[in-house]
Amino acid sequence: MTYNVAMLAGDVLDSVLNVADQTLRTLFAPARSARHPDLPADTGSMTPGERRHSAGLMRVNHAGEIAAQGLYRGQAALSRSSQTREFLDRAANEEADHLAWCEARLRELGSRPSLLNPLWYLGSFGLGAAAAVLGDAVSLGFMSETELQVEGHLASHLDRLPASDLRSRGIVQHMKNEESAHGQAARARGAVDLPAPIPGLMRVAARVMTGTAYWF
Repeated sequence: MTYNVAMLAGDVLDSVLNVADQTLRTLFAPARSARHPDLPADTGSMTPGERRHSAGLMRVNHAGEIAAQGLYRGQAALSRSSQTREFLDRAANEEADHLAWCEARLRELGSRPSLLNPLWYLGSFGLGAAAAVLGDAVSLGFMSETELQVEGHLASHLDRLPASDLRSRGIVQHMKNEESAHGQAARARGAVDLPAPIPGLMRVAARVMTGTAYWF
């Protein structure tokens, strides 16, 4: 009995340390990606105002990827099945590539990530953990709805980015394609539709984050 308790305590400690490590790496270590989308060269044809606008939109996208890391890590931490946990961890790793692409583009534009990234991450982690407590089907439903809304958000950015900012547009298009695939995969794994008020509340929260991250 004592041995089993010690084993359980060890597993819990390992999980806590793993979550802490993921959090610190996401928020404070440079984002890295093994995949690099094929992007056109920066022509330098944007005006200073267009560059600032592109930077604001890419900062929003970067903040969204920070939130995605928090969401999926929170869901994986309390997932009821190892298969769902592995799926969520895999999705988080793919989203980490998006994070690196956005971070690199912000540097190219002479800008920076959102100063509120810790808030976006921790808030999303809490939401993900809460969704996971309700069961894998609900958790996957939360993922499906999130990706659906993110896909629409990225589509709007393709309309709003300067026409001459081909590099940012290429990154956003790659991200949009992969977000759609994540949503489809979640539905294929048994995601359930969320109750009517929840998607609306998610949209409100997303508007707060995107409106703030554009500037800060």
